[in-house]
Amino acid sequence: MSWAVYMQFAHHSSQIQEQQAKKAALSSFVGAVVDWYDFLLYGIVAALIFKDQFFPSIGNQMGTLAALATFGVGFLFRPLGGIVFGHFGDRLGRKKMLVITVVLMGISTVGIGLLPNFASIGWWAPILLVSLRALQGFAVGGEWGGAALMAVENAPENKKAFYSSGVQVGYGVGLVLATGAVSLIIAILGDEAFTQWAWRIPFLASVVLIAVALWIRQGQSESSEFIEQVVQSKHQSKRLPIVEAVTRHPKAFFYIIALRMAELLTMYIVANFALNYSTQNLGMDKQFFLNITLMVGVISCISIPLFAWISDRINHKKMAILGGCIGSIAAFPFFMALDAQNTLWIVICAILLANVAHDMVVSVHQPIFTSLFGTEYRYSGAGVGYQVASIVGGGFTPAIAASLVIWGNGSWLYVAIYLACGCALTAIVAAMMPYKNNNVI
Repeated sequence: MSWAVYMQFAHHSSQIQEQQAKKAALSSFVGAVVDWYDFLLYGIVAALIFKDQFFPSIGNQMGTLAALATFGVGFLFRPLGGIVFGHFGDRLGRKKMLVITVVLMGISTVGIGLLPNFASIGWWAPILLVSLRALQGFAVGGEWGGAALMAVENAPENKKAFYSSGVQVGYGVGLVLATGAVSLIIAILGDEAFTQWAWRIPFLASVVLIAVALWIRQGQSESSEFIEQVVQSKHQSKRLPIVEAVTRHPKAFFYIIALRMAELLTMYIVANFALNYSTQNLGMDKQFFLNITLMVGVISCISIPLFAWISDRINHKKMAILGGCIGSIAAFPFFMALDAQNTLWIVICAILLANVAHDMVVSVHQPIFTSLFGTEYRYSGAGVGYQVASIVGGGFTPAIAASLVIWGNGSWLYVAIYLACGCALTAIVAAMMPYKNNNVI
Protein backbone atom coordinates (compact mmCIF):
# COMPACT_ATOMS: atom_id res chain seq x y z
CA MET A 1 0.00 0.00 0.00
CA SER A 2 1.47 3.36 -1.03
CA TRP A 3 1.87 6.15 1.51
CA ALA A 4 -0.77 8.27 -0.25
CA VAL A 5 -3.30 5.43 -0.23
CA TYR A 6 -2.55 4.71 3.41
CA MET A 7 -3.03 8.36 4.38
CA GLN A 8 -6.32 8.51 2.45
CA PHE A 9 -7.55 5.37 4.21
CA ALA A 10 -6.48 6.73 7.61
CA HIS A 11 -8.24 10.03 6.95
CA HIS A 12 -11.45 8.24 5.89
CA SER A 13 -11.30 6.02 8.97
CA SER A 14 -10.80 9.08 11.17
CA GLN A 15 -13.84 10.76 9.63
CA ILE A 16 -16.00 7.69 10.29
CA GLN A 17 -14.84 7.56 13.91
CA GLU A 18 -15.56 11.25 14.39
CA GLN A 19 -19.07 10.88 12.93
CA GLN A 20 -19.71 7.91 15.19
CA ALA A 21 -18.47 9.91 18.20
CA LYS A 22 -20.84 12.78 17.36
CA LYS A 23 -23.80 10.43 16.90
CA ALA A 24 -23.05 8.77 20.24
CA ALA A 25 -22.79 12.15 21.95
CA LEU A 26 -26.13 13.28 20.43
CA SER A 27 -27.89 10.06 21.38
CA SER A 28 -26.61 10.23 24.94
CA PHE A 29 -27.68 13.86 25.20
CA VAL A 30 -31.23 13.32 23.87
CA GLY A 31 -31.81 10.24 26.01
CA ALA A 32 -30.57 12.10 29.08
CA VAL A 33 -32.96 14.98 28.32
CA VAL A 34 -35.93 12.60 28.25
CA ASP A 35 -35.02 10.72 31.41
CA TRP A 36 -34.14 13.82 33.41
CA TYR A 37 -37.19 15.75 32.26
CA ASP A 38 -39.38 12.94 33.53
CA PHE A 39 -37.40 12.35 36.70
CA LEU A 40 -37.04 16.02 37.70
CA LEU A 41 -40.58 16.97 36.76
CA TYR A 42 -41.73 14.62 39.48
CA GLY A 43 -39.56 16.41 42.07
CA ILE A 44 -40.87 19.86 41.13
CA VAL A 45 -44.54 18.84 41.17
CA ALA A 46 -44.07 16.78 44.35
CA ALA A 47 -42.62 19.82 46.14
CA LEU A 48 -45.59 21.96 45.08
CA ILE A 49 -48.80 19.93 45.24
CA PHE A 50 -48.41 16.17 45.82
CA LYS A 51 -49.07 16.51 49.54
CA ASP A 52 -52.56 17.78 48.67
CA GLN A 53 -53.20 15.34 45.83
CA PHE A 54 -51.93 12.12 47.43
CA PHE A 55 -51.39 12.74 51.19
CA PRO A 56 -54.18 15.10 52.31
CA SER A 57 -55.16 13.25 55.47
CA ILE A 58 -51.89 13.30 57.46
CA GLY A 59 -51.37 17.01 58.09
CA ASN A 60 -49.34 19.71 56.38
CA GLN A 61 -45.81 18.98 57.66
CA MET A 62 -46.11 15.19 57.43
CA GLY A 63 -47.78 15.49 54.04
CA THR A 64 -44.84 17.54 52.79
CA LEU A 65 -42.35 15.00 54.15
CA ALA A 66 -44.31 12.12 52.60
CA ALA A 67 -44.46 13.83 49.20
CA LEU A 68 -40.73 14.58 49.26
CA ALA A 69 -40.01 11.03 50.44
CA THR A 70 -41.76 9.60 47.37
CA PHE A 71 -39.25 11.63 45.33
CA GLY A 72 -36.53 9.64 47.11
CA VAL A 73 -38.17 6.27 46.32
CA GLY A 74 -37.01 6.62 42.73
CA PHE A 75 -33.43 6.75 43.97
CA LEU A 76 -33.81 3.50 45.93
CA PHE A 77 -34.55 1.65 42.69
CA ARG A 78 -31.78 3.28 40.67
CA PRO A 79 -29.05 0.82 41.83
CA LEU A 80 -31.32 -2.09 40.85
CA GLY A 81 -31.67 -0.56 37.40
CA GLY A 82 -27.91 -0.10 37.29
CA ILE A 83 -27.35 -3.77 38.15
CA VAL A 84 -29.91 -5.19 35.68
CA PHE A 85 -29.18 -2.90 32.74
CA GLY A 86 -25.46 -2.92 33.54
CA HIS A 87 -25.36 -6.73 33.43
CA PHE A 88 -27.09 -7.00 30.07
CA GLY A 89 -25.34 -3.91 28.76
CA ASP A 90 -21.95 -5.53 29.45
CA ARG A 91 -23.09 -8.81 27.87
CA LEU A 92 -25.38 -7.73 25.00
CA GLY A 93 -24.35 -4.16 24.27
CA ARG A 94 -25.10 -0.61 25.37
CA LYS A 95 -27.52 0.33 22.56
CA LYS A 96 -30.23 -2.25 23.32
CA MET A 97 -30.41 -1.25 26.98
CA LEU A 98 -30.66 2.46 26.20
CA VAL A 99 -33.73 1.87 24.02
CA ILE A 100 -35.42 -0.06 26.84
CA THR A 101 -34.67 2.61 29.48
CA VAL A 102 -36.40 5.29 27.41
CA VAL A 103 -39.50 3.12 26.90
CA LEU A 104 -39.79 2.30 30.62
CA MET A 105 -39.38 5.93 31.58
CA GLY A 106 -42.16 6.89 29.18
CA ILE A 107 -44.56 4.29 30.56
CA SER A 108 -44.00 5.36 34.17
CA THR A 109 -44.22 9.12 33.50
CA VAL A 110 -47.40 8.93 31.45
CA GLY A 111 -48.81 6.62 34.13
CA ILE A 112 -48.24 9.30 36.79
CA GLY A 113 -50.04 11.82 34.57
CA LEU A 114 -53.07 9.52 34.39
CA LEU A 115 -53.08 8.47 38.05
CA PRO A 116 -56.26 9.21 40.09
CA ASN A 117 -55.65 11.14 43.32
CA PHE A 118 -56.42 10.29 46.96
CA ALA A 119 -59.93 11.73 46.76
CA SER A 120 -60.78 9.28 43.95
CA ILE A 121 -59.25 5.96 45.04
CA GLY A 122 -58.01 6.50 48.60
CA TRP A 123 -54.72 4.92 49.67
CA TRP A 124 -54.35 3.16 46.33
CA ALA A 125 -53.33 6.55 44.93
CA PRO A 126 -50.08 6.94 46.94
CA ILE A 127 -49.35 3.21 46.56
CA LEU A 128 -49.56 3.43 42.77
CA LEU A 129 -47.64 6.72 42.82
CA VAL A 130 -44.76 5.09 44.70
CA SER A 131 -44.83 2.12 42.29
CA LEU A 132 -44.59 4.33 39.23
CA ARG A 133 -41.86 6.40 40.86
CA ALA A 134 -39.95 3.18 41.54
CA LEU A 135 -40.23 2.28 37.83
CA GLN A 136 -38.88 5.73 36.96
CA GLY A 137 -35.91 5.12 39.22
CA PHE A 138 -35.31 1.68 37.72
CA ALA A 139 -35.21 3.17 34.21
CA VAL A 140 -32.93 6.08 35.15
CA GLY A 141 -30.68 3.57 36.93
CA GLY A 142 -29.85 1.98 33.61
CA GLU A 143 -29.68 5.22 31.63
CA TRP A 144 -26.66 7.07 32.99
CA GLY A 145 -24.18 4.21 32.75
CA GLY A 146 -25.11 3.33 29.17
CA ALA A 147 -25.34 6.93 27.97
CA ALA A 148 -22.03 7.88 29.57
CA LEU A 149 -20.28 4.83 28.14
CA MET A 150 -21.59 5.34 24.62
CA ALA A 151 -20.24 8.89 24.67
CA VAL A 152 -16.92 8.21 26.42
CA GLU A 153 -16.06 4.99 24.56
CA ASN A 154 -16.64 6.60 21.16
CA ALA A 155 -15.00 9.96 21.99
CA PRO A 156 -11.51 11.02 20.81
CA GLU A 157 -8.88 10.28 23.44
CA ASN A 158 -8.22 13.90 24.44
CA LYS A 159 -11.86 15.05 24.33
CA LYS A 160 -13.67 12.52 26.51
CA ALA A 161 -15.04 15.02 29.04
CA PHE A 162 -16.28 17.35 26.31
CA TYR A 163 -17.92 14.66 24.14
CA SER A 164 -19.58 13.03 27.15
CA SER A 165 -20.72 16.32 28.70
CA GLY A 166 -24.00 15.99 26.79
CA VAL A 167 -25.07 13.38 29.36
CA GLN A 168 -24.94 16.10 32.03
CA VAL A 169 -26.18 18.89 29.75
CA GLY A 170 -29.21 16.64 29.25
CA TYR A 171 -29.86 17.11 32.95
CA GLY A 172 -29.86 20.89 32.52
CA VAL A 173 -32.12 20.78 29.46
CA GLY A 174 -34.46 18.35 31.22
CA LEU A 175 -34.56 20.69 34.19
CA VAL A 176 -35.34 23.67 31.94
CA LEU A 177 -38.10 21.79 30.13
CA ALA A 178 -39.65 20.44 33.34
CA THR A 179 -39.50 23.78 35.16
CA GLY A 180 -40.57 25.69 32.07
CA ALA A 181 -43.55 23.42 31.53
CA VAL A 182 -44.75 23.88 35.13
CA SER A 183 -44.18 27.65 35.02
CA LEU A 184 -45.98 28.01 31.69
CA ILE A 185 -49.00 26.03 32.82
CA ILE A 186 -49.28 28.04 36.06
CA ALA A 187 -48.94 31.31 34.12
CA ILE A 188 -51.62 30.36 31.57
CA LEU A 189 -54.12 28.40 33.67
CA GLY A 190 -53.42 29.71 37.18
CA ASP A 191 -52.53 28.10 40.51
CA GLU A 192 -55.97 26.62 41.15
CA ALA A 193 -56.19 24.80 37.82
CA PHE A 194 -52.60 23.56 38.21
CA THR A 195 -53.31 22.19 41.68
CA GLN A 196 -56.55 20.49 40.65
CA TRP A 197 -55.76 18.92 37.26
CA ALA A 198 -53.29 20.83 35.05
CA TRP A 199 -50.24 19.36 36.84
CA ARG A 200 -50.89 16.24 34.74
CA ILE A 201 -50.19 17.99 31.43
CA PRO A 202 -46.35 18.02 31.57
CA PHE A 203 -46.31 14.32 32.51
CA LEU A 204 -48.47 13.40 29.52
CA ALA A 205 -46.48 15.70 27.20
CA SER A 206 -43.33 13.61 27.76
CA VAL A 207 -44.49 11.22 25.00
CA VAL A 208 -43.17 13.71 22.43
CA LEU A 209 -39.66 13.66 23.88
CA ILE A 210 -39.75 9.88 24.17
CA ALA A 211 -40.64 9.47 20.50
CA VAL A 212 -37.71 11.68 19.45
CA ALA A 213 -35.27 9.80 21.68
CA LEU A 214 -36.37 6.41 20.35
CA TRP A 215 -35.98 7.59 16.76
CA ILE A 216 -32.43 8.78 17.39
CA ARG A 217 -31.34 5.76 19.40
CA GLN A 218 -32.63 3.26 16.86
CA GLY A 219 -30.14 4.69 14.35
CA GLN A 220 -27.21 4.68 16.75
CA SER A 221 -24.19 2.37 16.37
CA GLU A 222 -22.88 0.19 19.18
CA SER A 223 -19.88 1.35 21.21
CA SER A 224 -16.61 0.65 19.36
CA GLU A 225 -14.77 -0.25 22.57
CA PHE A 226 -17.51 -2.72 23.51
CA ILE A 227 -17.34 -4.39 20.08
CA GLU A 228 -13.56 -4.78 20.41
CA GLN A 229 -13.97 -6.25 23.88
CA VAL A 230 -16.56 -8.77 22.65
CA VAL A 231 -14.18 -9.94 19.92
CA GLN A 232 -11.35 -10.34 22.41
CA SER A 233 -13.30 -12.13 25.15
CA LYS A 234 -16.07 -14.07 23.40
CA HIS A 235 -14.53 -17.42 24.33
CA GLN A 236 -13.81 -16.51 27.95
CA SER A 237 -16.15 -17.46 30.78
CA LYS A 238 -16.71 -14.58 33.16
CA ARG A 239 -18.39 -13.99 36.48
CA LEU A 240 -21.25 -11.56 36.70
CA PRO A 241 -19.99 -8.14 35.53
CA ILE A 242 -21.03 -6.43 38.78
CA VAL A 243 -19.10 -9.06 40.79
CA GLU A 244 -16.03 -8.41 38.65
CA ALA A 245 -16.36 -4.69 39.23
CA VAL A 246 -16.76 -5.00 43.02
CA THR A 247 -13.96 -7.53 43.55
CA ARG A 248 -11.44 -5.86 41.26
CA HIS A 249 -12.11 -2.22 42.14
CA PRO A 250 -13.87 -1.92 45.52
CA LYS A 251 -12.43 1.56 46.22
CA ALA A 252 -13.93 2.87 42.97
CA PHE A 253 -17.42 2.80 44.48
CA PHE A 254 -16.31 4.96 47.40
CA TYR A 255 -14.68 7.43 45.00
CA ILE A 256 -17.89 7.72 42.97
CA ILE A 257 -20.09 8.27 46.03
CA ALA A 258 -17.77 10.93 47.45
CA LEU A 259 -17.28 12.73 44.12
CA ARG A 260 -21.05 12.93 43.60
CA MET A 261 -21.87 14.50 46.98
CA ALA A 262 -21.23 18.09 45.84
CA GLU A 263 -23.26 17.52 42.66
CA LEU A 264 -26.25 15.96 44.37
CA LEU A 265 -26.52 18.21 47.41
CA THR A 266 -26.09 21.48 45.52
CA MET A 267 -28.66 20.72 42.85
CA TYR A 268 -31.37 19.07 44.95
CA ILE A 269 -31.16 21.66 47.71
CA VAL A 270 -31.34 24.56 45.25
CA ALA A 271 -33.88 23.07 42.83
CA ASN A 272 -36.13 21.08 45.19
CA PHE A 273 -35.70 21.79 48.89
CA ALA A 274 -35.31 25.59 48.56
CA LEU A 275 -38.50 25.71 46.46
CA ASN A 276 -40.45 24.07 49.26
CA TYR A 277 -38.68 25.92 52.09
CA SER A 278 -39.07 29.37 50.54
CA THR A 279 -42.80 28.93 49.91
CA GLN A 280 -43.77 27.01 53.05
CA ASN A 281 -41.51 28.67 55.66
CA LEU A 282 -40.82 32.13 54.22
CA GLY A 283 -44.02 32.77 52.29
CA MET A 284 -42.15 33.58 49.08
CA ASP A 285 -43.74 33.33 45.65
CA LYS A 286 -43.27 29.86 44.13
CA GLN A 287 -42.70 31.40 40.70
CA PHE A 288 -39.53 33.11 41.95
CA PHE A 289 -37.78 29.83 42.70
CA LEU A 290 -39.19 28.18 39.60
CA ASN A 291 -37.54 31.00 37.67
CA ILE A 292 -34.25 30.41 39.50
CA THR A 293 -34.40 26.71 38.66
CA LEU A 294 -35.12 27.61 35.06
CA MET A 295 -32.19 30.02 35.03
CA VAL A 296 -29.63 27.57 36.39
CA GLY A 297 -30.82 24.94 33.92
CA VAL A 298 -30.28 27.31 30.98
CA ILE A 299 -26.84 28.38 32.19
CA SER A 300 -25.77 24.76 32.68
CA CYS A 301 -26.22 24.10 28.96
CA ILE A 302 -23.23 26.39 28.43
CA SER A 303 -21.27 26.01 31.66
CA ILE A 304 -21.05 22.19 31.72
CA PRO A 305 -19.50 21.75 28.24
CA LEU A 306 -17.28 24.78 28.90
CA PHE A 307 -15.91 23.29 32.13
CA ALA A 308 -15.56 19.91 30.38
CA TRP A 309 -13.58 21.50 27.52
CA ILE A 310 -11.28 23.25 30.01
CA SER A 311 -10.79 20.08 32.08
CA ASP A 312 -9.74 18.08 28.99
CA ARG A 313 -6.94 20.60 28.50
CA ILE A 314 -5.99 21.05 32.13
CA ASN A 315 -7.00 18.28 34.52
CA HIS A 316 -10.25 16.47 35.37
CA LYS A 317 -9.23 16.02 38.99
CA LYS A 318 -8.47 19.72 39.62
CA MET A 319 -11.88 20.68 38.23
CA ALA A 320 -13.61 18.38 40.73
CA ILE A 321 -11.56 19.77 43.64
CA LEU A 322 -12.35 23.37 42.72
CA GLY A 323 -16.07 22.65 42.34
CA GLY A 324 -16.26 20.99 45.75
CA CYS A 325 -14.47 23.92 47.42
CA ILE A 326 -16.75 26.52 45.85
CA GLY A 327 -19.86 24.59 46.89
CA SER A 328 -18.66 24.37 50.48
CA ILE A 329 -17.89 28.09 50.63
CA ALA A 330 -21.22 29.16 49.06
CA ALA A 331 -23.48 27.03 51.32
CA PHE A 332 -23.94 29.48 54.20
CA PRO A 333 -24.24 32.65 52.07
CA PHE A 334 -27.03 30.98 50.08
CA PHE A 335 -29.15 30.35 53.17
CA MET A 336 -28.32 33.74 54.67
CA ALA A 337 -29.59 35.38 51.46
CA LEU A 338 -32.66 33.14 51.51
CA ASP A 339 -33.45 34.01 55.11
CA ALA A 340 -33.09 37.73 54.33
CA GLN A 341 -35.19 37.25 51.14
CA ASN A 342 -32.54 39.22 49.27
CA THR A 343 -33.40 38.30 45.69
CA LEU A 344 -30.10 39.49 44.16
CA TRP A 345 -27.93 37.47 46.52
CA ILE A 346 -30.23 34.46 46.28
CA VAL A 347 -29.69 34.48 42.51
CA ILE A 348 -25.90 34.96 42.84
CA CYS A 349 -25.51 32.18 45.42
CA ALA A 350 -27.80 29.84 43.46
CA ILE A 351 -25.55 30.30 40.42
CA LEU A 352 -22.44 29.67 42.54
CA LEU A 353 -23.92 26.43 43.88
CA ALA A 354 -25.80 25.08 40.86
CA ASN A 355 -23.82 26.47 37.91
CA VAL A 356 -20.28 26.79 39.20
CA ALA A 357 -19.78 24.18 41.94
CA HIS A 358 -22.26 21.65 40.56
CA ASP A 359 -21.37 22.07 36.89
CA MET A 360 -17.61 21.95 37.50
CA VAL A 361 -17.96 18.64 39.30
CA VAL A 362 -20.38 16.94 36.89
CA SER A 363 -18.41 18.03 33.82
CA VAL A 364 -15.73 15.45 34.67
CA HIS A 365 -17.83 12.62 36.11
CA GLN A 366 -18.16 10.60 32.90
CA PRO A 367 -14.43 10.23 32.06
CA ILE A 368 -13.40 9.75 35.71
CA PHE A 369 -16.06 7.19 36.65
CA THR A 370 -15.81 5.08 33.50
CA SER A 371 -12.00 4.99 33.73
CA LEU A 372 -12.26 3.29 37.13
CA PHE A 373 -13.44 -0.01 35.56
CA GLY A 374 -12.48 -2.36 32.71
CA THR A 375 -14.54 -2.32 29.50
CA GLU A 376 -16.08 -5.75 30.06
CA TYR A 377 -17.73 -4.76 33.35
CA ARG A 378 -17.75 -0.97 33.05
CA TYR A 379 -21.50 -0.55 32.49
CA SER A 380 -22.20 -2.48 35.69
CA GLY A 381 -19.46 -0.88 37.78
CA ALA A 382 -19.87 2.76 36.78
CA GLY A 383 -23.67 2.50 36.52
CA VAL A 384 -24.23 0.86 39.90
CA GLY A 385 -21.69 3.08 41.65
CA TYR A 386 -23.34 6.16 40.20
CA GLN A 387 -26.81 5.07 41.32
CA VAL A 388 -25.76 4.00 44.82
CA ALA A 389 -24.32 7.49 45.21
CA SER A 390 -27.72 8.86 44.16
CA ILE A 391 -29.29 7.22 47.21
CA VAL A 392 -26.59 8.34 49.63
CA GLY A 393 -26.47 11.95 48.51
CA GLY A 394 -29.44 12.64 46.29
CA GLY A 395 -32.81 11.00 46.55
CA PHE A 396 -33.67 11.82 50.12
CA THR A 397 -31.82 15.12 50.27
CA PRO A 398 -35.03 17.24 50.07
CA ALA A 399 -36.67 15.11 52.79
CA ILE A 400 -33.51 15.11 54.95
CA ALA A 401 -33.20 18.87 54.57
CA ALA A 402 -36.87 19.35 55.51
CA SER A 403 -36.31 17.14 58.57
CA LEU A 404 -33.25 19.18 59.57
CA VAL A 405 -35.36 22.34 59.43
CA ILE A 406 -37.95 20.76 61.74
CA TRP A 407 -35.14 19.56 64.06
CA GLY A 408 -33.71 23.08 64.08
CA ASN A 409 -37.10 24.63 64.95
CA GLY A 410 -37.40 26.24 61.55
CA SER A 411 -33.74 27.24 61.22
CA TRP A 412 -31.71 26.50 58.07
CA LEU A 413 -28.41 26.12 59.98
CA TYR A 414 -28.22 22.31 59.92
CA VAL A 415 -29.10 22.22 56.22
CA ALA A 416 -26.24 24.61 55.45
CA ILE A 417 -23.82 22.45 57.47
CA TYR A 418 -25.08 19.36 55.63
CA LEU A 419 -24.47 21.03 52.26
CA ALA A 420 -21.05 22.44 53.17
CA CYS A 421 -19.76 19.12 54.53
CA GLY A 422 -20.94 17.17 51.48
CA CYS A 423 -19.16 19.55 49.11
CA ALA A 424 -16.00 19.48 51.26
CA LEU A 425 -15.99 15.66 51.11
CA THR A 426 -15.99 15.83 47.29
CA ALA A 427 -13.01 18.19 47.26
CA ILE A 428 -11.01 16.13 49.78
CA VAL A 429 -11.56 12.77 48.07
CA ALA A 430 -10.88 14.23 44.62
CA ALA A 431 -7.55 15.55 45.94
CA MET A 432 -6.62 12.16 47.45
CA MET A 433 -7.76 9.75 44.72
CA PRO A 434 -5.10 8.13 42.44
CA TYR A 435 -5.99 9.98 39.24
CA LYS A 436 -3.23 11.72 37.31
CA ASN A 437 -3.09 13.26 33.82
CA ASN A 438 -6.76 12.38 33.32
CA ASN A 439 -6.17 8.66 33.95
CA VAL A 440 -6.49 6.34 36.93
CA ILE A 441 -3.12 5.30 38.35
